[in-house]
Amino acid sequence: MTSNSELSQEQLAANAELEQLVADVDRGGRTVGGFTGSVLFIGALLWSLFQLWYASPLPFTLNFGIFNDTEARSLHVGIAVFLGYLAYPFSKRSPRDTMPPQDWVLALVGGFCASYIYIFYAELAMRPGIPTTMDVVCAAVGLILLLEVTRRALGAPMAILGTVFVAYVFLGPWLPEALAHRGASIERLVSHMWLTTEGVYGVAVGVSVSYIFIFVLLGSLLDRCGAGNYMMQVSFALLGHLRGGPAKVAVVSSAVNGIVSASSVANVVTGGIFTIPLMKKAGYGGVRAGAIETASSVNGQIMPPVMGAAAFLMIEYVGIPYTDIIRHALLPATISYVALFYIVHLEALKLGINPMMSAGEPKTPLQKIAGWGMAIAGTLVVMGLVYWVGMGVRSVAGNAATPILLVLLLVLYVWLLRISARHPDLPTDINVTNPVRPEAWPTVRSGLYYLIPIGILVWCLAVDQLSAGLSAFWAVMAMLFQMVTQRPLIAFFRKESIIQPLMQGFYEAVVGLQEGARNMVGIAIACGTAGLIVGAITLTGLGLRMTAFVELVSMGNVLVMLFFTAAVCLVLGLGMPTTANYILMATLMAPVVVELGAQSGMVIPLIAVHLFVFYYGIMADITPPVGLATFAAAAISGESPLATGVQGVTYAMRTAVLPFMFIFNPMLLLIDVSGWVELVLVVVGATFASLTFAAATMAWFRSKCTWLEIALLLLVTFALFRPDWFMNHLAPKYEARPATEIYSIAANLPENGRFVAVLSGMNIEGDELRKTVAVAIADTPENTEATGDDLGRQRLSDSGLTFMAMGDFVQISAVRFGSSARRAGWEQGWDVEEILVPNTNRPSEFWVYIPALTLLILIWTLQGRRMRRSGTGVAPSTAATT
Repeated sequence: MTSNSELSQEQLAANAELEQLVADVDRGGRTVGGFTGSVLFIGALLWSLFQLWYASPLPFTLNFGIFNDTEARSLHVGIAVFLGYLAYPFSKRSPRDTMPPQDWVLALVGGFCASYIYIFYAELAMRPGIPTTMDVVCAAVGLILLLEVTRRALGAPMAILGTVFVAYVFLGPWLPEALAHRGASIERLVSHMWLTTEGVYGVAVGVSVSYIFIFVLLGSLLDRCGAGNYMMQVSFALLGHLRGGPAKVAVVSSAVNGIVSASSVANVVTGGIFTIPLMKKAGYGGVRAGAIETASSVNGQIMPPVMGAAAFLMIEYVGIPYTDIIRHALLPATISYVALFYIVHLEALKLGINPMMSAGEPKTPLQKIAGWGMAIAGTLVVMGLVYWVGMGVRSVAGNAATPILLVLLLVLYVWLLRISARHPDLPTDINVTNPVRPEAWPTVRSGLYYLIPIGILVWCLAVDQLSAGLSAFWAVMAMLFQMVTQRPLIAFFRKESIIQPLMQGFYEAVVGLQEGARNMVGIAIACGTAGLIVGAITLTGLGLRMTAFVELVSMGNVLVMLFFTAAVCLVLGLGMPTTANYILMATLMAPVVVELGAQSGMVIPLIAVHLFVFYYGIMADITPPVGLATFAAAAISGESPLATGVQGVTYAMRTAVLPFMFIFNPMLLLIDVSGWVELVLVVVGATFASLTFAAATMAWFRSKCTWLEIALLLLVTFALFRPDWFMNHLAPKYEARPATEIYSIAANLPENGRFVAVLSGMNIEGDELRKTVAVAIADTPENTEATGDDLGRQRLSDSGLTFMAMGDFVQISAVRFGSSARRAGWEQGWDVEEILVPNTNRPSEFWVYIPALTLLILIWTLQGRRMRRSGTGVAPSTAATT
């Protein structure tokens, strides 16, 4: 985007509309001044301060201001409802600059009702399950007001769905047999939904309080301090000179922004306002440009560590640590972006797009490889140096290590700011009319200090192994310190006055805190309403009926069941935000998929199912007719939202196919990967598979593909994604061992290995079933002295399983509540028929890579010959190596 002086009135108006769209979607559309504006601003600011206090260790250190989990959830929803009525007007036609009196009443009453548990916590604790008239009235009014603020913030479909589930609780006795249940009284409904943590204040709101808020706040502060612009400028400096450079900038900058951003719409507008006009100028056309930006921005939600808040919800639903969630999600997200990068390159080849700007002095391929190699090696060296310095100080200094490391970090921060102060500030925009590529290294070094808070987050998570919430708290505190000090220090090094920069730093920190809370209003309301739906499911037993219903629809076929699940995700996503869609599908469908897969003899990891429903939930932001990200991109490009959405779906097919692949091949989620060799093979194979699938969907490899070549590329894709499918036809993956060897097998499993067993027993409906289940075996405790069967018994117990063995008969005597074994489908009282261990006589499935890559080379060679015969080989061939 050019500077404001160069913009036409139409462009300014269009930009204002886009900013209003982001405000409507993420922060509510109301912009009021006076007393109401002050209350909204101060209320949001206090909410952020409360969440920082709750996430910090200070309450327990000072023994003051301690909130238990239930109190915090109630206060969280209460503030969100109060701010929701202040921020979101009654309808799109309502004025944005005034606050009607009735909204004040709704805000105060809604906030009181939602905070009811916090306000009367002591009284409610003395009479659990016995609601008074006051309880019933407040809960009923609160439910109605929650649904209304949901309609305002999230749209009518979400509110209607919540209303339908509440009505389902009452109408059970009069429904058809497949859906009928005993029903519930109003007292039981309000007690379940509003006065306990089974309904509105359930798992989703708990995760919102503990994790989501603090990470959304971190993203807001990073954006406010200029980190988003820095990432855009670096992407432009590194990639702007390439063929199709603006599209590649869109892909990379959206991926980086997606690391901390939970909003696909904001991602589209923030980057798209620069990249879409540049893509149009480069020759992509408006429809393709909008679709590329949409696909790039929406995929930001699958990029760890934030993943549109789903990563934190998965901690509770899947029952594994946050670092494991990140590990499982990283490879699919990365190869999805690699494939999109390749897609925009192929589009550039097809359209004959040339670079928009000079790359400087021409470099040979060897020089390019050497340059990238030095950059990657330098990055790894710096990361290794930081790690070893940190660990070295700890080993030498002991308890004094923390202050020493903080001093070293402060010195590094000041030094990086001094480097930045020697050079002009980065521009806050990109000249669309006459783009000029900035120099790469000066652009990179000008904002390296932005990486310090992210580095603190990674260190706390990976090295100190702190909780996600506490890690984000320290990152936020570092970010706030940086926002207040970065401008004054730069001014000091430039020998300028520091008073105005200091005041600006404080202002930006306060505004960042306020904006982070405003961004959280819709998410918190979505979590509360999703909890209402989940509460209706648990109260009526609908979840148990879903297994029979899905089994009937899919006829027991796992693939059909997955297609049905994907379709339901897409349909629900048309009217629900991603977070609410994921919560509902994780509650309804994820356990069903795991259970029916187990009954079919498949071991489907629970994390794979949760990622499956999440991936298809985000697709609704692209698919017409509702996709908000598509509408935002179309507004920038000036093209039809429908055409942009259809093109975006074409680009998103690479993301849509991934969930099916990692359901059947969990190695793509880095499950059952042993050793560095297997890790490298999985990563390389998955990357090539994503690239060949992109080429097949674009019908272009080195040149235009024939139908036979497209079919062969799809075959190569399948072979690289699912080499196990071919090897399963030669030898089974597992071999059966007697149940009596259960402890010796568990003792010999590698760290993080999976313990697989075949169980038989009777379900709750009296049907005799046989299913295959697995559980990740717990690591061996460092201080254990157990060996042999005793070690196996201990490892299984740590994983949540206790067995009773009598001769050849082995039965599950207990499955610990909340354990990963319980979530994976292990059933107390069921018999263990046999243990499944990896078949050591089976050839490695990676041998399938050889014929697959040979076929890929053959296609490449044949297309090269065809290009030389037709005389069209020079430009595409050269471009393909760019």
